[in-house]
Amino acid sequence: MPECRYSFWKMPNRRFADGEMVMGRWPGSVLYYEVQVTGYNDVSHLYTVKYKDGTELELKESDIRSQSSFKHRKSQSSSSSPSRRSTSRSRSRSPGRPAKGRRRSSSQSREHKDDKKKTIQETNIALLKPSENNTRRYNGEPESTERNDTSRITLEQKLKPDLETERVLEQYSLRPRKEEKKKEEIYSEKKIFETIKTIEKASSKTKELEFGGRIGTFMLIFFLPATVFYLLLMCKQDDPSLMNFPPPLPALESLWEARVFGVFLLWFFLQALFYLLPIGKVVEGLPLSNGRKLHYRINGFYAFVLTAAAIGTLLYFEFELHYLYDHFMQFAVSAAAFSMGLSIYLYIRSLKAPEEELAPGGNSGYFVYDFFTGHELNPRIGSFDLKYFCELRPGLIGWVVINLAMLLAEMKIHNQSMPSLSMILVNSFQLLYVVDALWNEEAILTTMDITHDGFGFMLAFGDLVWVPFVYSLQAFYLVGHPTAISWPVAAAITILNCIGYYIFRSANSQKNSFRRNPADPKLAYLKFIPTATGKGLLVTGWWGFVRHPNYLGDIIMALAWSLPCGFNHILPYFYVIYFICLLVHREARDEHHCKQKYGLAWERYCQRVPYRIFPYIY
Repeated sequence: MPECRYSFWKMPNRRFADGEMVMGRWPGSVLYYEVQVTGYNDVSHLYTVKYKDGTELELKESDIRSQSSFKHRKSQSSSSSPSRRSTSRSRSRSPGRPAKGRRRSSSQSREHKDDKKKTIQETNIALLKPSENNTRRYNGEPESTERNDTSRITLEQKLKPDLETERVLEQYSLRPRKEEKKKEEIYSEKKIFETIKTIEKASSKTKELEFGGRIGTFMLIFFLPATVFYLLLMCKQDDPSLMNFPPPLPALESLWEARVFGVFLLWFFLQALFYLLPIGKVVEGLPLSNGRKLHYRINGFYAFVLTAAAIGTLLYFEFELHYLYDHFMQFAVSAAAFSMGLSIYLYIRSLKAPEEELAPGGNSGYFVYDFFTGHELNPRIGSFDLKYFCELRPGLIGWVVINLAMLLAEMKIHNQSMPSLSMILVNSFQLLYVVDALWNEEAILTTMDITHDGFGFMLAFGDLVWVPFVYSLQAFYLVGHPTAISWPVAAAITILNCIGYYIFRSANSQKNSFRRNPADPKLAYLKFIPTATGKGLLVTGWWGFVRHPNYLGDIIMALAWSLPCGFNHILPYFYVIYFICLLVHREARDEHHCKQKYGLAWERYCQRVPYRIFPYIY
């Protein structure tokens, strides 16, 4: 931070005045650009500055320097003191020094560097523009599409050698160093600088702890399994009322059976086999912190089709699928034990993972917190991505198989020739949801689970236990508590589910299409707010209605899944209550990350779209 000058009688509140042209450091880099001070916050002590491309950010005083500090000072003495830049030259000619007769003077060399630096800085500012659209779009004025500026990419490639050279010049411009430094030494120090810079970025610790920090995550490790077992035990009761808490506990030995655990392992590794089949396209994920992109095979829907064929074959040979219902609690215990073992393995292997492969949200240094949230971002065994596999395969497809088993169990227990209308609705709605997720599998690569959260107990337990055994709660409830509904009621519930699904799917499709190609002519009607990251924030369509329209659609569908169970008990509505809490919490996490990532652009977006999930309510 530049040295502040204090008078003996008063300490100034700010150093730079409004309208003053200064040099501002671009966040997350060592590069400085010419900016104009437009404001100052006396509370946060942050300056609001405006870059040449119109981008406005808030910077600390330590990230701002006067323009004069970037100009080389002329030497006042011929001495070669290490505290100043010397104008003297050694008699031997360094490799980077001009040949005799073509030698520049010291002042000419400095002028040449200053001119080159100015050119490069202006070029960098131009390269940072997210699009050719101007900032009038903040106010929703015309201009609604973003063009892919291929000339920008070409310009970057042409200027890459100059930018690399300038990076070295920028690096040493503020440090005393002799001008006759050899090229070999400069290149060596450049490599060292870049290595240190990468390590510092990758090894940053998680400072803001979520889920209640260490105490909260420790309690959740026990609370989540207890919640699952409580819900399943209550569903088995004749009267699953909250007044009957606690439910009678079964004998411990009845909760474990080696055969059931073997069936679970068979299911898990069968899905792993389907995942490894060389079918389906291979796509790239989002760039990691080190710039590398992982490859993913998109074959979830094929795995679902193969699983359906396998289940159909079992039913053809009269395999009793309601075995799942008879041993449902034992399957839940087996899945919980397996997820705990997997979580322990994931944490142990993460201790040897390179720093740049650790999760940004699970690198706190606290064992319990990192174990829960996930220490490693993308744990892989060869090309087998453990987190990506568990996200959609064993639990999500298993959810559909469990629902089918409950449908068959209802028919057997109640001696029905066909399932009840309530059971058909629950199975149909949730089958549509799962098939949609598998059909649009590629979209999951941009979610917070993949890009931000590590793979630890939270996701392992959630994918393998919570999803299949809690999300199937309505079907499990209907087996022991059949509910008759009329056809008009069924039609109304179906319409409600279709509305929720339409909002959910169209909002996600709109977002994913815009992320893949903002210049798509089909998206010309969309308006967006450009950000300093080069991405845009949609302010029309579903994303101009509420900030998270996909969450709104999800909640409407969750309500439609619970309504076929009637209103005798609140237990089948646990899912929709839990889902509202989950999405409100996730929305808060999204808000926090987006505010850090997009800065003032996010604040403008929030002004344009004031409602988070529920229009005119929240």
